Amino acid sequence: MDYTLCGDYRLPNLLPTQEEEYDIGIYGQRYFRYIKEHDKILFINLLTTGKLNEHLAEVDTRAQAMEAMLIKRMAEQEGINEALKEQNQLEWVQRMNNIRNRAEEIIYENLING
Repeated sequence: MDYTLCGDYRLPNLLPTQEEEYDIGIYGQRYFRYIKEHDKILFINLLTTGKLNEHLAEVDTRAQAMEAMLIKRMAEQEGINEALKEQNQLEWVQRMNNIRNRAEEIIYENLING
């Protein structure tokens, strides 16, 4: 712990160190809400050590990579490709939205709320 000399006394620095700025996307924001409400010990530890934003950015990055991989894999398994997009755009959009929603649910269950 760091201390500041004030006259004859050493007072502890209770404020966390300044954190670096990170771009935190939707998954990082939702994870923030989750740990703030459901895992207060982790939240306080990350906050007081100055690593909260770094951790949120890391979770967000992992979630985005997982989402891209899941969408690609599901689309391949279900035969959704550029040919379908050219033939029937509306069906392609509906099926891709369905896949994206399922991928988000998997991410929430395994990474955000897990």
